[in-house]
Amino acid sequence: MGVDSGELWVCHLGEVEYRAGVVLQERLRAARQDDAIPDLLLLLEHPPVYTLGRRSEPRELPMEESWYLDQGIDIVGTDRGGMLTYHGPGQLVGYPIMRIDDVIEFLRRMEAAIVTALADEGVAAEVREGLTGVWAGERKIGSIGLHVSRGVCTHGFAVNVENDLQPFEWVVPCGLEGVEMTSVSREAGERRGLHCFRRRMAYRFAEAHGRRQRVVSRSRIGAVREPAGAVPA
Repeated sequence: MGVDSGELWVCHLGEVEYRAGVVLQERLRAARQDDAIPDLLLLLEHPPVYTLGRRSEPRELPMEESWYLDQGIDIVGTDRGGMLTYHGPGQLVGYPIMRIDDVIEFLRRMEAAIVTALADEGVAAEVREGLTGVWAGERKIGSIGLHVSRGVCTHGFAVNVENDLQPFEWVVPCGLEGVEMTSVSREAGERRGLHCFRRRMAYRFAEAHGRRQRVVSRSRIGAVREPAGAVPA
């Protein structure tokens, strides 16, 4: 198929188990590396899970692993950058599968898109010098971690919208001692649904990267197969 460099596929996947999400990303990354598909953005939620980045340290999980599992929270190691974070229902997760040349510039554009989408919700947010992610005042509301292989990125961002924040208090999120996490609902003082923010985020992400958003179905993504002879990176 011909790839339109000005187009960004956006697919809303609903809830996806974390490991299954990683497998999906790897398959789509191989297809993107082969130019079988254009750049795309997956938007989804995960069941409760702590994910460990490449720089994660044991101190980030103060309790025994079995304790977290007893709380119904999975623990998974990943190849993304950054440290530990939490994903759960009500949090918007975005996985861009995109060709990138400048990782830092890509991160900055992603942060800017999150800040603008939050402003659309009436939540004032900002980035902090020397840190990756997005903050609402003194509390962190959005986290970012990427992996890049052969010029194509996987993993991405997570923005707390209406998710339970308690699991963040049981760990050292992002490796930052004493950091307090917040959500769109908390900052707005009322419950804000994921559906509306998801649409705002998709629009602002595409805008930040100068792309035309094209919403595609789950079946369209499912129909994408790993190119023949592709070797996972």
